[in-house]
Amino acid sequence: MIVTPDADHIARAAALLRAGELVALPTETVYGLGADAGNPAAVAKIFAAKNRPADHPLIVHLADAEALTQWAREIPKEAIALARAFWPGPLTLILKKEEDVPPEVTGGQDTVGLRVPDHPVALALLRAFGGGVAAPSANRFGRISPTTARHVFDELGESVALVLDGGACQVGIESTILDLSRGEPVILRPGMIGVDAIAAVIGRRPRMPQRQEDAPRVSGALAAHYAPSTPMKMVDALALLSAPAEAAVLAREAMRPRHFTGRWINAPQDAAGFAHDLYANLRALDAAAAGSILVESLPEDGDWDALRDRLGRAVVGSGEQDET
Repeated sequence: MIVTPDADHIARAAALLRAGELVALPTETVYGLGADAGNPAAVAKIFAAKNRPADHPLIVHLADAEALTQWAREIPKEAIALARAFWPGPLTLILKKEEDVPPEVTGGQDTVGLRVPDHPVALALLRAFGGGVAAPSANRFGRISPTTARHVFDELGESVALVLDGGACQVGIESTILDLSRGEPVILRPGMIGVDAIAAVIGRRPRMPQRQEDAPRVSGALAAHYAPSTPMKMVDALALLSAPAEAAVLAREAMRPRHFTGRWINAPQDAAGFAHDLYANLRALDAAAAGSILVESLPEDGDWDALRDRLGRAVVGSGEQDET
């Protein structure tokens, strides 16, 4: 089921997509659970495998920016500029959808999320397939996203026809989602492409609202998401010095006390390194059979916006037992 992404396996994966099957593919962000975005029956398999709510929209992955016009209409100049600057890369654009985009992909909305992934295996598959691939993270809905092929197998098992093993994901957390469907640029999900980088391209700063009733629904925006089954909370570095032995710890600056006998992981102190390792670290701590997971609080500057977002949602969703 987990295969090396050579030419033969890429061709097999493309054939499986054409046949309406699910294929897991690596991207620079996380592994995606891919299906033919133009095939509603295939897209329905994504929702069944993940136990994902039907109104939760998917992101369509494209081989290049030239395919934008096949999926979106009323494309603003800012979208073209951002695609040129950041694609392939971890930026998803929310645009008005073309009429024939299946509602199963968009959650019944008039908008669609589009991006070109920055991973050679994903791009090779998209070119071989010749169409858009809907590919949310390849895990059970609300749980920790996968950043290796083994994570996909552990999560979804035989629900996936094939897993292309492209190694560990380079970025490690999901793409920035930028809404350009309503005239004003608005970040609906922060990622490693931040406000300043976007503003440098389009000449104005996108807003980052706490809540917008009229905003399109997008992936990863629910209060509880990216969550371990073990209860988790954020604490300051000083609190970790007296962490109980039954806890599992993800530290950044705090050093492990001599008395501590539980699972302790020191994450990279820079935002990019922390992001790269985050989901693998959370999975390791979740597997430690600890009473709780304690995560050292993060800096407040903009480089850490996306990571504070992911961990905040993980805290809300943590401790809930899977039903599957």
